[in-house]
Amino acid sequence: MQVILLQRVAKLGQMGEVVNVKDGYARNFLLPQGKALRANESNIKSFEARKVQLETQNLETKKEAEVVAAKLDGQTFVIIRSASDSGALYGSVTTRDAADVATAEGFSVERGQVVLDRPIKDLGLHPVTVVLHPEVTVKITMNVARSVEEAELQAAGKSIMELAAEAEAAAEFEIAELFDEMGAAQDGEDL
Repeated sequence: MQVILLQRVAKLGQMGEVVNVKDGYARNFLLPQGKALRANESNIKSFEARKVQLETQNLETKKEAEVVAAKLDGQTFVIIRSASDSGALYGSVTTRDAADVATAEGFSVERGQVVLDRPIKDLGLHPVTVVLHPEVTVKITMNVARSVEEAELQAAGKSIMELAAEAEAAAEFEIAELFDEMGAAQDGEDL
């Protein structure tokens, strides 16, 4: 099906272009979302009449998105989740979680604007892309931790695995010292 794009659509085209898409994609996504019109004579004439208005509206929304992007770019948001000792989450962090935590921090981010490269299923710092406008994207960081203290340590550059290894090494050192002291005490009794 041929459609006229009313706004830029990623991997498809710019506003005003007439493109061929599969019927289902047009009927189920582009047309209901108001991102395109069927490419027939009356719609092409209608688009030409509204083109300046659409371009102005697109420019305004882009400017608004750029203002928000300047504040949002590079932000780190903390998400507290329960996880195993190895750092695997019981569940996963979703686009809804990312949007909710950003909204709670005072940014207007919707679930559909958040793009996860892969599911977040473990503790740590995870980069996430937020598409504020078809032409404006920013990167934020999700700091997934079991507690606020753990999130602060992760933000300082320590990973959960490093912290667990340090704790285990400290425990082994204490046990070795304890056995050394017990061995020395027994040697003293044998004399």
